[in-house]
Amino acid sequence: MSALEIRPTSEADLPAITAVYEHAVRHGTATFELVPPDLAEMTRRYRALVDGGYPYFVALLDGRVVGYAYAGAYRPRPAYRFTVENSIYLDPSTHRRGIGLKLLERLILECEVRGFRQMIAVIGDSANAGSIGVHAKTGFKLIGTHPNVGLKFGRWLDTVMMQRDLGDGASTVPGE
Repeated sequence: MSALEIRPTSEADLPAITAVYEHAVRHGTATFELVPPDLAEMTRRYRALVDGGYPYFVALLDGRVVGYAYAGAYRPRPAYRFTVENSIYLDPSTHRRGIGLKLLERLILECEVRGFRQMIAVIGDSANAGSIGVHAKTGFKLIGTHPNVGLKFGRWLDTVMMQRDLGDGASTVPGE
């Protein structure tokens, strides 16, 4: 593989991230969004995550942004404060090269450092074997499938729920 770098995202990366996500919205089923958000909206989302204390990473291949991953709140209620949901998107030219795996491994480590205890993956489309496989390789367990909850490209899509402990998981109660 060429020189892969994974580092924290900066605002300078957001135009490339916006392009990666636009392709996912227009052509894929990993996201159930139907209209790609513009750069201003992607910038707003990025700032909300980073300002909220969540990690956000970018993958560069030979200096070019080819993917990104972040964690955010799983649900807004305070009891969920130790649980995050992850998201990973890649430029389609880089699929099946291990970049998603490297992004997810880095994201898991950073979430553990920040004291989160559970990570949830909500995978769009039960046919998304690549994402399901990457999550399984990093210790996620299948929790269940919500059948036919999204309608995109004229067909019903499932979401696959996977979950992984972070750090001590639920074996202890975090100090607050």
